[in-house]
Amino acid sequence: MKIDGLDKLGRELKDAEEAFAGMDGEFGTVSFDLQDPASIDAAIQEMERLVDERVGRYASNSLVGPMAEQMKESFRESLLEKAAAARLSENNAE
Repeated sequence: MKIDGLDKLGRELKDAEEAFAGMDGEFGTVSFDLQDPASIDAAIQEMERLVDERVGRYASNSLVGPMAEQMKESFRESLLEKAAAARLSENNAE
């Protein structure tokens, strides 16, 4: 009995392992003006570029691609939350 697809799955797992190893650690630094929505958007785009750069050729991998998208969404939410918290803090200080 032969089970089809195991070779493909094995390659995807190996590629995913390599991709995830490359995604360990700091991706880079983005800076932005908390009061400037365009600056925040630019920081989000830069962060997404950094993730894409790290993922590289593994982006189409069925395990890596969705994880990269989740990372982008998580980073995006974090940046937006930081900006909102900073604006709220500044408004409360006035």
